[in-house]
Parts: sequence; C-alpha cells; structure tokens
Amino acid sequence: MTIDINQLLSIVIKKQGSDLHLVADHPPLVRVYGELDPLPQYPVLSADVCMRLVFAMLTAAQREEFEKTRELDLSYVLKTAEGLQERFRINAYYQRGSVAASLRYIPHKIRTFEELNLPQSLGELTKLNQGFILVTGPTGHGKSTTLATMINQINLNRKCHIVTIEDPIEYAYDKGKALISQRELRMDTYSWKGALKAVLREDPDVVLIGEMRDLETITSALTIAETGHLVFSTLHTNSAPQTIDRIIDVFPEHQQSQIRQQLSSALSAVICQRLAPSLTGDRLPGLEILISNSAVRTSIRESKSHLISNIIQTSKDLGMITMEEYFANLVSTGRMALDVAQRYVLNPTELRRYLRK
Repeated sequence: MTIDINQLLSIVIKKQGSDLHLVADHPPLVRVYGELDPLPQYPVLSADVCMRLVFAMLTAAQREEFEKTRELDLSYVLKTAEGLQERFRINAYYQRGSVAASLRYIPHKIRTFEELNLPQSLGELTKLNQGFILVTGPTGHGKSTTLATMINQINLNRKCHIVTIEDPIEYAYDKGKALISQRELRMDTYSWKGALKAVLREDPDVVLIGEMRDLETITSALTIAETGHLVFSTLHTNSAPQTIDRIIDVFPEHQQSQIRQQLSSALSAVICQRLAPSLTGDRLPGLEILISNSAVRTSIRESKSHLISNIIQTSKDLGMITMEEYFANLVSTGRMALDVAQRYVLNPTELRRYLRK
C-alpha cells in the first residue's frame, strides 16, 4: 500500500483533527479533540516510509539542515481540490535513529472570538495602542489560535502596521485595514536576534513574537513594548503569577530589580489558556485573565507575585477571572463535567468552592 503525505493531511482535515504523528513502528496517529487515534486503514509505518513521507515535504536546503541538526521546524501548504491552501506547522525530528514528525493543522479560516468561545474582553485588549500581552499555557491548548484571532481583529479594524516574527509562520491573514508583514525564521530572517533588532526600524504599530524562548527574546519584547508598541507573545506557563516569575527568573539576579520595573510598566495582560473536553464532544477554553492595574504593577515591582491571584479574584469588574472560576462557570452552565474541569485546573479545591457559592 503506497501512502501519500497529502492524503494523510486531507484525512486530518476531514476528521477535524489538530495533529498528525508519523513515527516508525506505529500507524499514522491523528489527535481529535485532545486524544490520539490510529488511522485503521493504514498499516504500521516502517522507518523508510516515515522518512519518505517527511522528506516529501522538505526542500533540498531543508533536508540538508535537518540531516545536520536532527530537528527542524517548518510550514507546509496542502493545496486541496477545492482550491484552498491548508497550512500545517511541522516539527521533524529523529527518534531511535529514524525520522519522525508531528504536524499541527492550522485552519485557513481565522475564527472569531464567538466561534472560539472566547470572551469579548479579549477583543477590548486589541484596542490598546501600546503594551505587552501574553497568551500562555501548555503546548496544544490553542495559544496560537487565540493570538491569531486577536491579531486579525486588529487587522480588520485598525489602519496600522503589524509585524509578526514566527518559526514557522502559522496563520495567513486576509487583507484588512492593516498592513501585515510576516517574517519566518530561516526564510525571511536568519535569527530571532536580527529580526527583533530590525523590527523597530520597520515602523511597526503591533509586533507579534511567536514565542519568547530565552533571555534575549524576552529582553527585546520588553524593549519593543516600552518604546510605545503593542506586543503579543506566548510562554509555556500555567498561571499569571507563574508567568511573571518565569520572565523575571530568566534574568541574572543583579538585573531582576530592573526587569521588575520594566515589566510592571509594560505589561497589559496575561491570558492563561487550557482546552478541555466539553459535554458535547468538542473542546472549550478555560481562561485565567490578568489585566494590569496599579495593584498588579505594585506586586510585580515589589516581588510579590503571590498576591496576584488575590488581585484577580477581587477585580472581576475589570474583566479579570481565575482559571478555577472560569471552569466553574463552564460546569455550572452545563457545558463541562466536573471531573473533567478538576483535571484541568491547578486548584480543584478552589474550583469546588466556586461551585458551592
């Protein structure tokens, strides 16, 4: 049986899957609503077949780099019979001496806040002229999708210049009121350092940094936000206090006081997101939303991030909400089972407390 990579990707789209995994000694596996399922019509993949499927998506230059570094991030476009261009974000890697890959489906249509079951308060953040907005959470829980919706809201409503720096480019934006320049690592720039240094000379109003990976990236993001721009980025953290601590702890101890000052003045919001199965079989987002105010800024400056959860709980009028209260609302409105919600929050006891109110 000849297996074609484009056929596999078409099945992912048809099954409304989010990811395809190609690993030797396993059949192709598709993640649907958070769970991995094998494709029963396909056999177990050999190492040679895995290599052929992955190399079919690489250019000669990408193949050379992959064989040298043993891992590679890239994007791949599937042209469908309907004339659509469906995008996939790929991480190719070696495991047990054989080629493997994880492919994330990036829908061509950027969904609205309503379609994603996200609160309109996130739309209000897109009206800011400057600041620093972070969308955080585990891998595979919709950070990139939420960011794309926020960026597209700006694209459709503001006459401004949006610059994205990504590895690789994920969502492609239709023409709106904004000018969008999307830069992909290795294709459009040779390094994060070079792209972040150059971005301030590109007359941006809004900057999307695909991921804050290290001290250098975080430093640049803070500087761009401080100089009067609206900056969006992501981190792999599970709560607003943890996000703030992670940023500060990246820096040497002698710099941390200065970074607290910078972060307290630049930070506009932290949105922590997790996707959990709903009672109807799809996945719903659970959010923790921190909006910067004087109490938040003081807590950051004075190294009292442990107070931030209390600030969120007492500032609901500003649009803030804890993850536990958000999931409690999903349970109480009949959209999610309690046992599911308890698996996805950091403090199940607090979740139950909200449900008893």
